[in-house]
Amino acid sequence: MSKAGDIEDGENRGIDEMNVPLLKQGKTVASGQDDKLDGSDNGGSLGMVLLSTFVAVCGSFEFGSCVGFSAPTQSGIRGDLGLTLSQYSMFGSILTIGAMIGAITSGRIADFIGRKGAMRMSAAFCIIGWLSIYIAKGVFLLDVGRVFTGYGIGVFSYVIPVFIAEIAPKNLRGGLTTANQLMIVIGASTAFLMGTVVTWRTLALTGLLPCIILLVGLSFIPESPRWLAKVGRQKEFEMALQRLRGRDADISHESAEIQDYIEDIKQLPKAKMVDLFQRKYFRPLIIGVGLMVCQQFGGINGIGFYASETFSLAGLSGKVGTVAWASIQVPITILGAILMDKSGRRPLIMVSATGTFLGCSLAGLSFYLKTHQVMLDWVPLLVLAGVLIYIAAFSIGTGPVPWVIMSEIFPINVKGVAGSLVTLVNWFGAWAVSYTFNFLISWSASGTFFLYSGVCAMTVLFVAKMVPETKGRTLEEIQASINA
Repeated sequence: MSKAGDIEDGENRGIDEMNVPLLKQGKTVASGQDDKLDGSDNGGSLGMVLLSTFVAVCGSFEFGSCVGFSAPTQSGIRGDLGLTLSQYSMFGSILTIGAMIGAITSGRIADFIGRKGAMRMSAAFCIIGWLSIYIAKGVFLLDVGRVFTGYGIGVFSYVIPVFIAEIAPKNLRGGLTTANQLMIVIGASTAFLMGTVVTWRTLALTGLLPCIILLVGLSFIPESPRWLAKVGRQKEFEMALQRLRGRDADISHESAEIQDYIEDIKQLPKAKMVDLFQRKYFRPLIIGVGLMVCQQFGGINGIGFYASETFSLAGLSGKVGTVAWASIQVPITILGAILMDKSGRRPLIMVSATGTFLGCSLAGLSFYLKTHQVMLDWVPLLVLAGVLIYIAAFSIGTGPVPWVIMSEIFPINVKGVAGSLVTLVNWFGAWAVSYTFNFLISWSASGTFFLYSGVCAMTVLFVAKMVPETKGRTLEEIQASINA
């Protein structure tokens, strides 16, 4: 996710405020806001802000539901529809293809039809996608539905944190934007849990509920004041800001600041992708791309998308494993959000990557023992422990921290195109890992986890060598550190 400057800059911003599968951004938008966008601290009513945030994060819950759908449903879908391993791997991974397309187009769409309009469109795509999956009798409608839901969450992942950042007062922006990541995790965990007790078609229908709540709720909340100001709808801008700050609140100061900031943004040069390859941007580009490669190729979307089958392969009940996964992910994500501004970015991601290395190594060792018929009674428990250590460690640092660092290392004039490139690398990694996971597991379960553990070990070395600490430093200090 990115700074407010990029949120307001429709030409440059692309998709840098996105979330990725199974992971999201924590306080990124909040921490990246320019000081000129001070929210109102005048004690106005917060009811409309909280209602607007609740409505918006229904889309975040939908995001998590889409990501979590494939984990508990693999055996059911393959059994009912006779899908081959290759066909199900494509079904699971094609979500990320749709999300890439949605992410690429999200910035322009949110600028053209507004933040609420973009959320309405995303919800419509998700509804069509879930209905296609529900009525599917073969692989074609399954894949079509998965692409549609992928496109919807690709747009959601951009527009929801942007909308929340643009409506929230400065003093609440951090906590409210954290709700985006938390609801993604809750949505995925809910899909994991429900998938153990209902059929896959029923689970698809439950994906409609957050979309319906979102569509109804959007009728009762205002549009983003900053977007209204940017497109010149002055009267609606003032009415929306007044509704968000309270009937008796004085909005004159905040209103003037928003409009001044928008004018400043319009004066910035429009960056192009080729500008990123200038020498002065080379190191931040390596850091941003490198962190996303380390995050995705450590295996998160393969392990997450097909968790149930991984547990079953180890001789453990897939339902028990997915329930354990879902139970641990939410509290660990909350802990990570608390620690991010206390411990610093570098220590948190290095400890996290060390934990993912240990988790993958333990799971890999367990499958190795199973292959050689050694300690067979211990294999299911060791695999469960390894996977849970992995997801706990990932959720606390390797998942959210790269997005925070990305929002801090790029200068504002290239942040939009840089965010677009880095996020595309992330989505491509998500597709590559989720598509190849089942094939790798069929080749060697132990080898697959040892491969991921190697990437996790390299993550520690990469962060130690290349990534600066950004906690408690101004953007100017961060830039000076990188350039030095």
